[in-house]
Amino acid sequence: MRILLTNDDGIHAEGLVALEKIARQLSGDVFVCAPEYEQSGASRALTLADPVRVRKIDEARYATTGTPTDCVMLAVNELMGGKSPDLVLSGVNRGANLAEDVTLSGTVAGAIEGMALGIPSIALSQTNWAVEGQDMFAPAETFAAGVVAKLVETGWPKDVILNVNFPARPLADIVEVEVTRQTFRDVQIRHAEKRTDLRNREYYWMGFRQERSRPEPGTDLAAIYEGKISVTPLHIDLTHMPTVHALKGVLGGAPPRGVA
Repeated sequence: MRILLTNDDGIHAEGLVALEKIARQLSGDVFVCAPEYEQSGASRALTLADPVRVRKIDEARYATTGTPTDCVMLAVNELMGGKSPDLVLSGVNRGANLAEDVTLSGTVAGAIEGMALGIPSIALSQTNWAVEGQDMFAPAETFAAGVVAKLVETGWPKDVILNVNFPARPLADIVEVEVTRQTFRDVQIRHAEKRTDLRNREYYWMGFRQERSRPEPGTDLAAIYEGKISVTPLHIDLTHMPTVHALKGVLGGAPPRGVA
């Protein structure tokens, strides 16, 4: 099995080191293509207005100035010598990718690009709350290979990616995997903090508040709060079918002209 690795935290990220350890438990054929610099929050951005430069680190390891989407596309179409991967793994992200954040995540986007190219793809993220005496990525490094192997053995639809999140808990306390659905937070955690630079000019720093939501059981957030490994099947068909059916009776037929 040939595995392509990417991320959004960059080629030097500790999470990518963790992902390589995970991948090498599954295969001896591992190829890495990751952003030269951090691309968190890039979502599915494709670099169109600037050139994307590629730095070859060794025969199976590349860094690019592009986004995670750029990295996967370039790896599959240009850098892997015509031998496409059998699996794309994106991560391990520093911090969970849950709820509405999945639409912002470059980690999830890397997996989506793999799926769009016809390759089974999984996004992996590690909740980064501190656990005393334990490396942050220890849960992912301990459990991810087993979870991924089971998922690959089972299979999933071609238009779906799997979003796997690991809790920040002592390893002995992580005893359950839950297949979950994506949820939405009931609190707003994204915010912009206004600051002033040394030339007395104002700027804003975007970030997230550490405020917990109150999710329903069976959701990705609830599973992580409960110390479980969350596995969420995601797809990019954003069509809301109930509204499609509701609007067909209103807008079906000839288009309306003007407003009376």
